[in-house]
Amino acid sequence: MIDVRHQISAVRRTVGKRVLEAGEARVMTISQVYDTDVDDLWDACTNAERIPRWFLPVTGELRVGGKYQLEGNAGGTVERCDPPKSFAATWEMHGGVSWIEVRLTRRARARGSSWSTWRTSTTTGTSSARARSASAGTWP
Repeated sequence: MIDVRHQISAVRRTVGKRVLEAGEARVMTISQVYDTDVDDLWDACTNAERIPRWFLPVTGELRVGGKYQLEGNAGGTVERCDPPKSFAATWEMHGGVSWIEVRLTRRARARGSSWSTWRTSTTTGTSSARARSASAGTWP
């Protein structure tokens, strides 16, 4: 069973703003260290068989340009993929769109551990059609 207090304390969270082609966006970033190597963490985040262990069942094509659907939740399009370092996708739900960007890095100070950073950017009132033509950009 998960120790909820420990898990909440293990995650670093930040909130900010950035400008996208679609307009000003709110940005939420969450980061956490995992006691595994970056290749295993990549597989846990991108393998349709493993994703339901920590999130929701996913269907679709998990490749650049592919469409995905989380069971009972959002779907979207995979926009970028650089295994085992990063990927980006749209997050489309109820007519709105946000963008997710994920970076995985090896931790130099802790052998066998990896750092995961997930960033979500959302513009106010962005429709799916408008967002598809907008660029999520890249991290600075």
